[in-house]
Amino acid sequence: QVQLVESGGGLVQAGGSLRLSCAASGRTFSTYAMGWFRQAPGKEREFVATINWSGYSTYYADSVKGRFTISRDNAKNTVYLQMNSLKPEDTAVYYCAASDIKYGMAYRVLEYDYWGQGTQVTVSS
Repeated sequence: QVQLVESGGGLVQAGGSLRLSCAASGRTFSTYAMGWFRQAPGKEREFVATINWSGYSTYYADSVKGRFTISRDNAKNTVYLQMNSLKPEDTAVYYCAASDIKYGMAYRVLEYDYWGQGTQVTVSS
């Protein structure tokens, strides 16, 4: 069982930066692929980024590539999402998720086993 708690959301002007954190409980954190998703009002939850168990492999949605960076610290049971050059269209609730896919990465909602409660990110124009 893994419990996930996100933090770091807030209100920021366009062009600004935020760093989201996701603290995980459980001794097996380092074996999970981790991901970030987001959901804007009236829209489906969409993939943002994923990272494999070691942190050496990452993958991003085209909409955030070059602006967002996912990373993890297995010693701290934490995954991060550094968001730079934020745009109003990045406004959404951001969710952290864990996938028991072992050594790969996961890109779809259905591939994830555990979810956090979400943190709101609002980017003003």
